[in-house]
Amino acid sequence: MDIRKQSLSLNRDQTDSYIISCKECSLNALCLPTALDEQEVGKLDEIIRRARPLQRNQRIYEIGGDFESIYAVRSGAIKAFSIDENGEEQVIGFHLPGEIFGLDAIYTNRYVSSAKALETSAICELPFNQITTLSAQLPNLQNHMYRVMSGEIQADQQLQLLLSKKTAEERIGTFLMNLSIRYSQRKLSPNSFRLPMARTDIGNYLGLAVETVSRVFTRMQNNNILKVDGKEVSIIDQHSLCEIAHNFQRHT
Repeated sequence: MDIRKQSLSLNRDQTDSYIISCKECSLNALCLPTALDEQEVGKLDEIIRRARPLQRNQRIYEIGGDFESIYAVRSGAIKAFSIDENGEEQVIGFHLPGEIFGLDAIYTNRYVSSAKALETSAICELPFNQITTLSAQLPNLQNHMYRVMSGEIQADQQLQLLLSKKTAEERIGTFLMNLSIRYSQRKLSPNSFRLPMARTDIGNYLGLAVETVSRVFTRMQNNNILKVDGKEVSIIDQHSLCEIAHNFQRHT
């Protein structure tokens, strides 16, 4: 059996605790339109595939693979990345619980990036053909999918603007504020959180050397903006961090 299919296969008769319906999921307000009624959520629930949690570095799909599904993160964190002509990895994005990924494959009908778990993670697989059919029946679901795709386009544009700037502090400040907002949307602390990605991944994503990322973190810590302990980050002075991030926004 194909490794990807094996890792994502699910016997619907299983009753393991990792199988949680959309209705029961605490993230349904993030990855599903809240306007769906109970019957409509039930229809969506019927087509979603749920597998056992992925382990760190376990692949979900590979670049160039046939596009079959999009995915939603239920727990943990996912890294999307591509490989350039020199065989070097380029990080495209990080996906947190409640976020949908794999949408960039719709146009070519092949995955244009790879995705893997940054830590133990649980995901929901949404077969795209079935989602498309169901969206035609449920206008609220269709509108939500449009918003998700629009959000992906906006995020790509913002990243390109961010990478066009030279200031490392602005890039990292904006990155941390973005994470803070996303954690807050998940009813988690916006000021104290764990970075699921390595410093090398952050640098790769922001177009910075890992040494630069470490220096900026140290400088922000010395300036009492952050407290950093390994992957644990606490924002001590959110106003100053906002100022750093807003400097980037004003430039754009």
